[in-house]
Amino acid sequence: MTKPKLIGYWVTTGLFAAAFLASGATEIAAAPAMVLVMRALGYPLYFLTILGIWKVLGAAALLAPRLPRLKEWAYAGIFFDLTGAAISHACSGDPAGKVVTPLVFLLLAGASWALRPPARAWKPSSAPRESAHAFASSEKGVAHA
Repeated sequence: MTKPKLIGYWVTTGLFAAAFLASGATEIAAAPAMVLVMRALGYPLYFLTILGIWKVLGAAALLAPRLPRLKEWAYAGIFFDLTGAAISHACSGDPAGKVVTPLVFLLLAGASWALRPPARAWKPSSAPRESAHAFASSEKGVAHA
């Protein structure tokens, strides 16, 4: 991995993780501005706690050493959170800025994902697991209607 790519990874990941940690903390604290947003979008207020905890844990997973599979799950959760936010704002009639903002953060998260070093990326095993192999073998003798 080249040094510029590594620097790009840590800059995008650091900025994104800081934004998600701050956002998660304000949601967990049920900051008045976040309460207003949730009410305007029509979501129950307990979503603040759920989303806040997930954001803090997701940001921590991105910054933690090793744990490549957990990082993949965190990136997936980030995708769902940010696209859901953009769609929610669009469907509620919010101005374009509120729709675009989560998509900008999604681009930042996408850059972090694309630039991640090989040691921080999950590589699925190409060999089937023993339990999957045993299941497939047992299915061969079963007649299907």
